[in-house]
Amino acid sequence: MRVHVGSDHAGFEVKNRLVEVLRARDHEVVDHGPFEYDASDDYPVYCLRAGEAVAADPDSLGVVVGGSGNGEQMAANKVRGIRAALVWSEQTAQLARQHNDAQVISVGARLHPFDDIVTFVETFLNTPYSGDERHTRRLEMLSRYEASGELPPLSAAGR
Repeated sequence: MRVHVGSDHAGFEVKNRLVEVLRARDHEVVDHGPFEYDASDDYPVYCLRAGEAVAADPDSLGVVVGGSGNGEQMAANKVRGIRAALVWSEQTAQLARQHNDAQVISVGARLHPFDDIVTFVETFLNTPYSGDERHTRRLEMLSRYEASGELPPLSAAGR
């Protein structure tokens, strides 16, 4: 699996360790930076690049890492066509793929032990999208809104 990664200074060390682990597990990892520690770097620089790379490479997935993961998730979600999920447990990593067909996850390096982060990432990478009609319908609503700005009709709510 090709995995695009990016982080900020708070996620720098975890990102680098994660790259090593994923490569050792035969994933093809593309590191979008940062490549050196800079306490004043800006996460959008790296997370937008990781998101853009996933959008351009539909067979890949992405992981962005920050202190909390919040800003990194927001950045990745600004990339057209990308659904990025903040994960904080194995279950949220699984559901991000299974129900939401997320292509990118974001994790908080300051909030979890490294081994847990590895578990979240591997769960995400190994979980397929369910393809259930209800999930597909919801994702199509989001895609239409992203493309046109048009809200789903109220008749679609509460089926």
